Amino acid sequence: MRIKKCLFVAVLWTTIMSAGAQKGVNNGTPYGSGEDSIRCITNISLFTPYAKTNNFQDAYPYWKEAYEECPGATKDLYLYGVRIINWQISGEKDPAKQAALVDDLMALYDKRINYFGNDPKYGKDWIVVRKVQDYIRLKGEDGVDATLVYGWLKEILDEYGEKTESLGISLYMFASYKLLQKDADAHKGQYIEDFLKCSTLFDSRLAAAKTAGDEKETTTLEALKSGIETAFANSGAADCATLESVYDRKISENRNDLNFLKETITLFRRAGCQESELYFTAAGYAHQISPTAESAIGLGNQSFKKQEYEPAEKYFTEAIAMATEDETKADIHFIIANIAYTQKNYSKARQNCLKALEANPKLCKPYLLIGTMYAATANSVSDDPVIRKTAYYAAVDKFERARQVDSACAEDANRMIATYRSYFPSTEEIFMHPDLKDGATITVGGWIGERTVVRK
Repeated sequence: MRIKKCLFVAVLWTTIMSAGAQKGVNNGTPYGSGEDSIRCITNISLFTPYAKTNNFQDAYPYWKEAYEECPGATKDLYLYGVRIINWQISGEKDPAKQAALVDDLMALYDKRINYFGNDPKYGKDWIVVRKVQDYIRLKGEDGVDATLVYGWLKEILDEYGEKTESLGISLYMFASYKLLQKDADAHKGQYIEDFLKCSTLFDSRLAAAKTAGDEKETTTLEALKSGIETAFANSGAADCATLESVYDRKISENRNDLNFLKETITLFRRAGCQESELYFTAAGYAHQISPTAESAIGLGNQSFKKQEYEPAEKYFTEAIAMATEDETKADIHFIIANIAYTQKNYSKARQNCLKALEANPKLCKPYLLIGTMYAATANSVSDDPVIRKTAYYAAVDKFERARQVDSACAEDANRMIATYRSYFPSTEEIFMHPDLKDGATITVGGWIGERTVVRK
């Protein structure tokens, strides 16, 4: 009788559990209820040890059942789910089935957003960026649906704004670039706006990273920023005519919007459109509101274009005082050097070339300019026609240095080296000047005043 009673209780308990059972996916709880809850917990406890040791084959059936029945139970369903599906993809040879598995992986990311998108550290934005990374990796850059990726990331950028992960910003520009390649006429204006927005975000982050002394973050941001700038420069969208057509009315309509004006000035400068009247107009509006290095550069370029050298130098000097980046200061010093060169003030030109190199040692054009000035003023070095030719040694030194620091100058430097080597003192001329024997170190006279080596 007691055994029958126990059996009755067991059956009754099972019935109660079955009646109250419900999957987490149906009732909105992490584990569900009743037997479904027990099964969910059991499956999680069974798949996890297998997944941790990369035994995805044995993990899969337990993971799949938990993933489908109680998707809100734990983030481990998604952490290991990504690995499990990637394992399936790597082992699948049928293209159609492989494509279906990629869709499953994308759906997994979406489901994670649904259940864990509010996670303070690994929330919706983080999840979408990893989704895009996997999508691009699996589809290949040429196989991605750029419209799809652009839509995913635009939603994140619109929602998170300045807080968007840097990698997400970079991938957003990748998608925008792909859309430009697909239909330049339809997407060119938007691509320019995307670049301007994302470039500004990187600029502010770089400034913060440098201020904080975070070298690792600075290196990462510089690489990401360089990537989108290189793509922009090679996109064909950055021609001045296009920028002028896009911004013609916008500049006058936003003449009191300082942020817009600053971004526009930066864009025109990066595109090499400092000769555009719209660039000058935007710089003028911005300078009236709040003078900045960018606006001062713009007004300096305008004066330089008009050959009004005194006000040009004034604006450029102001720009140096306000600039925060060494690269910008270097560029401005080189512009002032060119103004001085135009006025044949060679000492001042060299002084600013050296300041440019101090701010940015990677520049090569200042070396070319110094060498050009040395060669141009050889006759001022000495009354002796042979000694005058020693200026070409110093000039070639600078041309050689230019091609060493940046291969971008190699072609011009090689041409100048070939030209001015032919002006070196001949063997006969050196024979008549014992102080110019081959290999001797000499000081070139006049304003040059540089030490160099006699050679053939």
